[in-house]
Formats: sequence, C-alpha cells, structure tokens
Amino acid sequence: MKYHCWIRPLAFLGVAVLTLGQGQAQFARQVHDYQAGSGAANGYTNPAAALGEPSRITPGPFGGPVDPFNTAYLDSQLVSIGAGGSLTVKFATPLLNDPAHSYGLDFLIFGGAGFIITNAFDSEFNYIGTPATDGGMFGAQTGQTRVSVSADGTQFFTLNPALAPAVEALFPTDGQGNFSQPVNPALGTTAFAGLTLEGIRALYSASGGGAGFDLAWAEDAQGLPVELPAVNFVRIDVLSGKIEVDAFSQVSAVPEPAGWALLALGSVILAWRRNVIATNP
Repeated sequence: MKYHCWIRPLAFLGVAVLTLGQGQAQFARQVHDYQAGSGAANGYTNPAAALGEPSRITPGPFGGPVDPFNTAYLDSQLVSIGAGGSLTVKFATPLLNDPAHSYGLDFLIFGGAGFIITNAFDSEFNYIGTPATDGGMFGAQTGQTRVSVSADGTQFFTLNPALAPAVEALFPTDGQGNFSQPVNPALGTTAFAGLTLEGIRALYSASGGGAGFDLAWAEDAQGLPVELPAVNFVRIDVLSGKIEVDAFSQVSAVPEPAGWALLALGSVILAWRRNVIATNP
C-alpha cells in the first residue's frame, strides 16, 4: 500500500487551510457603503483597500516591511475619507463585546500614520545612529471622526466620543505584530520618546498596532448606554479634515496560534506519513 504520494501535499494543505482560516475571519470582509466626502486624497478612493488584513509589506521599488516608522502609503493599501464622508464595512464573523479581550477592547482600526524619525542625516543621507523618534507623528488626523457600530447594517450606535480614540493616530501599524491584539491604550505619544524600532516593539508587546475600540462604549441618540452583545458592521464618519484607513480587525480573547504551532501540525502529519510507509512498504 502506497500512501506517501499524497500525504506530503496533505500536510502542507492542512497548514495552509488553517492559516487562511485563522488569518481572514477576523478582518473586514465587505464594503457596505463608502462616501469619499470633501478633501479625500486624490486617487485614494477605492474602499476595497480597507478589506482584509492590515499591510505587512508595501510592494514596489520604494516599499518594504511595514513598521511604525515605515507605514503603508500606496493607494492599493489605503482608502481616504474626507469631511462629510464615511466608510462602513461588514465583518466576516461578528465582533463580540467581550470583557475578556485585552484591555476590554473589541476591534481595531489601522491607518497610515507613523512615528517621525528624528535622527540627523550624514552626507549620504543616511540616518546617523539607530533611527529613533521623539513621539511625534506624521499622517495623524487633525480633524474629528465618529465611529459607530451595528448588528444589522441599518441601526447604528455611536461609540462614546469621549472614550473613543482618534482613528488615525496611535498606534502605527507594525507588520510583524499580531493584528488581533491591541497596544496598551494607556500609552501616549510621550511614552515613545527616544525609542528605536526595537523599543517601540517592546512597548507594543507583540501587538501589530491600531486604534482600539470597545463595544461597551455604544450609546443611543440620547447619549444613553446601549448593550450590544455583538455587531457585524463598523462605520467611520469624518466630521472634519480627512483620514486614511488601511484595515479593521477583531480583537481575540486568545492570541492567534503562532506560526510554529501550525507548522507543528504539518510535522505531525509528516511523521504519520513516515510511520505508514515504514509499516506498509
């Protein structure tokens, strides 16, 4: 009996399917509505750019890994929303209002803002020393936004503006991080002053960044709290200025399986293959 002709592909297929399943369900899947508004960046009006996971790599000759110093900037990565505009997305699986989520946050929004590198340049325009920031940011929104959520895509409830953070500011995306885990929301820009990329990642604690939001902040038109166990839609309204959005992600109560765990599954299947071949030459 010859099993080995298909066991090896099965091992890698199993890993690939698990990776895909874990990797896509947590992100926005569908654009429900988009209005560019006034002052949206020219050419950045494809709302589908906000679907799927946040950018890990910027393609092209001037691209590279996305990190808090080098954020997404292409029109294929970001969608722009100007004053009076909005973006509404639907998630593949419901966003749960779960106090067990890290810092009590339930979803994250990723933009294109980043930390400014303050190092001087040498004569060849290379940074002198290891690039570091003073906590200042580029690309951060200067206007106002409002974030609302809905279970059915029709009735929306605003997240208390006094509690909700700016959509495009802290925390810049880190493509090496976990997009289902938020950064400690108590950290402000001054916490990053003097830090290199290594120091920023230490404060991120393996998070991939993003601005965090809690469904417990939902309120009705009268400003009264509304209990929402779960929602499927998130809407951003830009009241003034403009913003760019890269992606939306759910927060997980349990961190995503590490890559080594998925590969371990493949190893188990391959070990079984060897055992089958040895038993059935």
